[in-house]
Amino acid sequence: MVRNGARGGEQDRDDAESMFQGIERQAELVRTGKTTSRALVEAALRRIARIDPALGAFRVVLAEQALAEADARDAARADGPLHGVPVAVKDELDVAGQVTTFGGAANRTPVTADSEAVRRLRAAGAVVIGKTAMPEFGQWPFTESAAHGHTRNPWDTTRTPGGSSGGSAAAVAAGLVGAALGGDGGGSIRIPAACCGVFGLKPQRGRVSTAPHPHLWYALGTVGPLTRSVRDAALLYDVLAGTTPADRWSARPAATSWLRALETPPGRLRIGYSAKPAVPGVRPHPAHVGALLETVGALRGLGHDVREVDPRYPDATASFAAQFCGGVRAEAAAVERPDLLERRTRRTLALARLVPGSAVERGVLAGERLAERVDRMFTTMDLLLTPVVAERPRPVGALDGAGLLTALARSRPMVAYTALWNVTGHPAASVPAGQGGDGLPLAVQLVGRRDDEVGVLRVAAQLEAVRPWAQRRPGPPAA
Repeated sequence: MVRNGARGGEQDRDDAESMFQGIERQAELVRTGKTTSRALVEAALRRIARIDPALGAFRVVLAEQALAEADARDAARADGPLHGVPVAVKDELDVAGQVTTFGGAANRTPVTADSEAVRRLRAAGAVVIGKTAMPEFGQWPFTESAAHGHTRNPWDTTRTPGGSSGGSAAAVAAGLVGAALGGDGGGSIRIPAACCGVFGLKPQRGRVSTAPHPHLWYALGTVGPLTRSVRDAALLYDVLAGTTPADRWSARPAATSWLRALETPPGRLRIGYSAKPAVPGVRPHPAHVGALLETVGALRGLGHDVREVDPRYPDATASFAAQFCGGVRAEAAAVERPDLLERRTRRTLALARLVPGSAVERGVLAGERLAERVDRMFTTMDLLLTPVVAERPRPVGALDGAGLLTALARSRPMVAYTALWNVTGHPAASVPAGQGGDGLPLAVQLVGRRDDEVGVLRVAAQLEAVRPWAQRRPGPPAA
């Protein structure tokens, strides 16, 4: 909907203020009666209608259902931590009554029930406003799909928002919603968070349920949110954390509320830093090295012991490749119309079928052994600081006309710092670190010990306090 005149401009500004303030504040306003869930959902819908045609962040917008859900929230007592707050969900997670497309065209039938993560959002009072775009089966760090088109970066619509949770990251960065769920099987929360200038924590393996599926790409995949602030991420993990008997992996339960844990400073930590990628033959862009070094200075100013280290990363290629093949094969086997899969996906499947199930399981076990090796790093440091990606966001169309090998080669610099931590299961976050000379966001990655998401969050919150990023907003997309 396009509005003209002064009142239209005021409405746009009011809608932006509603969406950019984040979900903790939105929930507080509903709880205290200063706004309603319907007002928040209407503001989000107006922004989506105005801005998303230029971005392609949403695969489907559930306007009628969201408004009805908002009215139901307003008629009930506001007691959930997300009561009345509109959120979005990546299109690999089931939303009752909607098709789970996995970014493609091979599924046609709506599912009958929410995934466990979506169920928990609703139980906390959230309103699901739509499903966000992703590449088919989340295979690529670019959110581009033959079925659903390209998703664009709100900071520069000629550039990619990263992937595979690029729709979720773009929606949050552009203020279309305050938070959105994503998934991370090789960097798919952290990469788009870095490209779009929002916060994204990949949690410990088994922290958030993947039910009804027992796993997401075997040991590689996790579910988690993209948000504008660290507190919003902690709030959402308090809601999402926990698994079911259907889940293959289950993390050690947190000792306390993650939001409450942020109230306790982390103390003086030993933080190692390195610009060295975990993938050989990749060189980081100078802007990313600069952001890393600037963050080193900020952490030292916060009182931490920060030293350069040589991580001596193990080679995770075989373990990652086996689970990647097994995961894509498992998801492809469940679609209704395999003949409608993208040509590039069919090439991936041809390769994946050469990898027997026993090799996939060996890849899982190999990943556990690598995790034990990586744990040795954390005997001499509490956190590891690195870049998130090696290159600046590519122009949109990175996958256009690309076969499997070309797509893999173009993906390599994007996953060079992230994929190892999917193999080992360690928590890792993309933390905003300013803006490059090209106008696009910069970010750094904080990696923690196993089961220590709270340690990552506490230091990320310190960085947020000394260099606030939540109020940085991209301009309106070019017409």
